[in-house]
Amino acid sequence: MLATLAAFAGQAAVVYKWTDSDGVIHYSDQPVPGAEKIFTTSSPTPGGSGPSGRTSGPAGSGSKKNVAPGLNYAQFSITSPLPEQTFFGDDVVSVHLTVEPSLKPGQTITWHLNGRQVEDLGPVATQFALPHLDRGTYALAATITDQTTGESASTDSVTFYVRQPSALSPQHQKP
Repeated sequence: MLATLAAFAGQAAVVYKWTDSDGVIHYSDQPVPGAEKIFTTSSPTPGGSGPSGRTSGPAGSGSKKNVAPGLNYAQFSITSPLPEQTFFGDDVVSVHLTVEPSLKPGQTITWHLNGRQVEDLGPVATQFALPHLDRGTYALAATITDQTTGESASTDSVTFYVRQPSALSPQHQKP
């Protein structure tokens, strides 16, 4: 029995999730006051899964998501930005959602950046740009909702980073 518990302990982990005052979502293996405790598991099959137990694709590939049976999409994923992609300075972040087959009448897309709805995109926007983001970590997700049936499905969240050059960095200092 101890061997079984030890094997399970090697496959399970606790992660703490919280949102700071700027709306940025953070994850840590250390508890933080007010953080949500999340239990993760990994698959016991070799080479298959990340910490959440979901199979991950090749490095740099977009996250594919299975959707509710009534929505019937062969592919529903954010293909840009790439997971863990880093943007520098005033780079414009191009966003692209792949939906195959295309949206049906009465279906809408809602985008969320760090848990907040992105406004002024229109109900069927699959591409747009995020200009002039502040330095930080961002999480982006899309949800398709069928207005007739009320069914909805969301993509996996894609995390990306924006870095700003520091005025104190060596390349900005005068000799």
